[in-house]
Amino acid sequence: MKTYRLIFGFIYPLILLSFLALAFPCYSQVDSVQDDYSFLDGLDVTNGPDDIKMGAIAEIKIPEGYVFLDGGDTKTLMERFGNPSSNREEGLIADKDFSWFVVFEFSNVGYVPDDEKDDLDADKMLESLIESNDEANKLREKNGWGKLTITGWELKPRYNQVSNNLEWAIRGRSDMDYPVINHSTRLLGRRGVMELTLVVDPASYPSVAPIYANLINTFSFQSGQKYAEYRKGDKVAEYGLTALVVGGGAAVAAKTGLLKYLWKILVGVFVAISAFFKKIFRKFFKKKEE
Repeated sequence: MKTYRLIFGFIYPLILLSFLALAFPCYSQVDSVQDDYSFLDGLDVTNGPDDIKMGAIAEIKIPEGYVFLDGGDTKTLMERFGNPSSNREEGLIADKDFSWFVVFEFSNVGYVPDDEKDDLDADKMLESLIESNDEANKLREKNGWGKLTITGWELKPRYNQVSNNLEWAIRGRSDMDYPVINHSTRLLGRRGVMELTLVVDPASYPSVAPIYANLINTFSFQSGQKYAEYRKGDKVAEYGLTALVVGGGAAVAAKTGLLKYLWKILVGVFVAISAFFKKIFRKFFKKKEE
């Protein structure tokens, strides 16, 4: 069970990003997302600058040159891309040409204790992630899908005790030798965790990372939802900071016997991502022919 319990929490975003990072640079020359992106048709796109509330949970400032979609429209957009919705989407922020974007999802797991903040062992966590990825590669090979290789940390896990912000970034390569960067941020609140997934071309990552950091600095939980407002009797998560990095959701599933169902979901994720990959590149090559 140790081998399998961490797979779903990390492998899903890594696989997702491996394809999205390849696909979205194709559109980086588009000047206006609203004028040229038919996949946004019918969605309510908010242009910055603006102060945005994500439901009753959080708020963030959208700078000029960036756009925001609320949770419902983010879910719709992910489904249009051919990706399964988590049904936890709270919003999406992108630069206007969609050369990179960040998805916000709220996990209502309860208050996550940060008592491991001084004991984050990056080496051991990387070993667990590689072990999980090796098992997932067996599934990929069995189903005729390309393998992914984790090559190390782009950013080792680090926790900011003031902002209760946990973040890390992992480097990887596809079997076609394409680079992959999976940058994850977890913002801890009183009743759960806001999960951020940054989707960016690896070549652009060094320039995007500081912009992304400045954007996240404007994020805050609303009154009553802040980490410091925890009160005795509140729901407490079944895991801590380490499990947030190596797959908290899967760790809980292993305890509760739900892991067998996660494998079925994982297979569906591969199928959906494959369809998305084909759709994006058909659109790309059609543009080139024109």
